Amino acid sequence: MIATIANVILVLIGSTVGLLFKNLISEKLLTALTNALALCVLGIGISSLIGTQDMLCVIVCMVVGTILGNALSIDDRLDGLGDFLRTRFIHESGNSRFTEGFVNAFLLFCVGAMSITGSIEAGLNHNYEIILSKGVIDGVSAVSFAATMGIGVVFSTVPLLLYQGGITLLAAFAGNYIPTPVITEMTAVGGALIVSLAINMMGLGRERLKVANMLPAMFLPIAYIPLANALSSALSSLTGLFG
Repeated sequence: MIATIANVILVLIGSTVGLLFKNLISEKLLTALTNALALCVLGIGISSLIGTQDMLCVIVCMVVGTILGNALSIDDRLDGLGDFLRTRFIHESGNSRFTEGFVNAFLLFCVGAMSITGSIEAGLNHNYEIILSKGVIDGVSAVSFAATMGIGVVFSTVPLLLYQGGITLLAAFAGNYIPTPVITEMTAVGGALIVSLAINMMGLGRERLKVANMLPAMFLPIAYIPLANALSSALSSLTGLFG
């Protein structure tokens, strides 16, 4: 929860800056800051990825997880959720500017792979790097959002606290029952997802990577490690019988 609270505080600071100095902040500066932060996110992702003890596990989980995510159309469903919320609340609200700021900020801060992977990493490993980095990015984004859409951005911190905090607490509870090798590979797969996010932030790909469609990969080491160990034991037994 510590990292999520820090994330909330950074959003509040960014929102306050945006509200107070909205006429002095240039879009060019915000873009430059976002690119600089993207490089930091890339470094975090790489450092997590190279911590793997089983690269085959990472590869298999990424491939199978992406197939599952595409079959479930997770990215499209999240986009659909965003469109629904905007249409439902912004168009029906009397104070549309407030609601626009609240809904758009909520979607930016909560509906994303970095929020999920960071919260899980904080809960499992007490590693707050991803969430704190996300908090800085959210804070910078909050400056722009608050400057253009008003105080509704401030109130988006309530669902942010509940959403990320809930995932972190759940991961911390589940982590007591997950073996260390599985956590190691979940962290490595999460690192690959974070690298994908950094690529999107810097606009390096020909088109945006659908990172949400890769999210199932992060949970597949829970099944992969026991299955791989069982298969290895079976092959060892067969080798012993016929060797």
